[in-house]
Amino acid sequence: MKSISIGLLGAGNVGRGVVRILEENRESIERRLGASVRVKRVLVRNAGRERSEDVPAALLTTDAQQVLADPDVRVVVELIGGIEPARSYVLDAIRRGKHVVTANKALLGRHGSEIFGEAARCGVSVFFEASVAGGIPILRSLREGLASDEIQRLLGIVNGTSNYILDAMARGGSSYDDALAAAQAAGYAEADPRADVDGVDAAQKLALLALVSFGIRVDPAAIPTEGITRIRPFEHQMARELGYVVKSVALARADPDGLVLAVFPAMVPRGNLLADVRGSYNALLVESRALGRSLYYGRGAGMMPTGTAVVSDIIEVCRGLQSFAEGRPPPQAFARVEEGRPKPLDDERTENYLCVHVPNVPGVLGRVASCLGEHGVSIKRMNQDAPGENEPVDMVILTEPVEESKLQAALRALDAFDDVLAPTHRLRILPPDPLD
Repeated sequence: MKSISIGLLGAGNVGRGVVRILEENRESIERRLGASVRVKRVLVRNAGRERSEDVPAALLTTDAQQVLADPDVRVVVELIGGIEPARSYVLDAIRRGKHVVTANKALLGRHGSEIFGEAARCGVSVFFEASVAGGIPILRSLREGLASDEIQRLLGIVNGTSNYILDAMARGGSSYDDALAAAQAAGYAEADPRADVDGVDAAQKLALLALVSFGIRVDPAAIPTEGITRIRPFEHQMARELGYVVKSVALARADPDGLVLAVFPAMVPRGNLLADVRGSYNALLVESRALGRSLYYGRGAGMMPTGTAVVSDIIEVCRGLQSFAEGRPPPQAFARVEEGRPKPLDDERTENYLCVHVPNVPGVLGRVASCLGEHGVSIKRMNQDAPGENEPVDMVILTEPVEESKLQAALRALDAFDDVLAPTHRLRILPPDPLD
């Protein structure tokens, strides 16, 4: 039986998962592929460090060229993350005629045009299923399963860390800091969690979803992005009382005049499919012209879910090697990819939750309501807590649907009031049918 050699760059959690899956599922993979897949070399930073038994010590090297320059290695799997040296290693592998599998959304978001262009020039492929939603085969579904359809909208939860934190706050009453610490202890959040909790990771994934869904490459930094760090237990309490759940969602929609992309925390109606996504799970609702609506759900992170997606890409590449189809274009779903930017959200209409922190004095409610009205924001519902005498109050306002530009102007004016003691908390409210 033919043996196909691969090289791994990185032996962290996902790298160990890849090695374990290749070994545990060896017979099944050989039956599917008609060949064996052998890990020949694994690049690590420190070969002397104590490691789990998943990665044999004999495979380890600290010299990247032992992976990249080895003529037996047909596929290079990049799992070190970050921009450099990952970019240099990936381009080196491509120029040596090796196919690449990566889970590096940050790298593809910043240098995707260069990497995919070089791969096309060199006649090799770059696969990146594991870069979005961990173990959910969402990119393959969009690229292949819906290849005959026109994708119109996507809405989902694509960052397991944020979802884990918000779920812990909603169900257990935890503070943000306690929920973050629990996520870190469980291995779902990094020591520096900013990419996850600030929405950067979700924006990078959304850029790749837009690439595969619409054939438009966007800079993740251009996507309007809001994180979850300002979400308090109070927001979860109010959401519960009002019949909602707070989630961090990613939105992509193809309009006639441009592409709408955004990442933001929102109140999702209870009973909605996204409201029931718990812990570190991910989910994506897709609307396409012929099929209508479909849902993709599963674990969004972790050693084995992400490892499964990486190994699936390895098998896909190896199938191409077996069938002598080595000159395939990179799997971006479109033969011609356009460069683009998301259009401004100014005309987006949503209902909103506002929490205004004000002193408990006569007339303040009227001044807040007047300010909103002057900027075209209509109030659907308003209530405030019952504090002790002379204590500030949290005034909760639900708005009617309003354009984003009007709401932002109202918030700027409101927060400039002497009566407003802290920046206003705002959450979008999704409709009962979230794709409406």
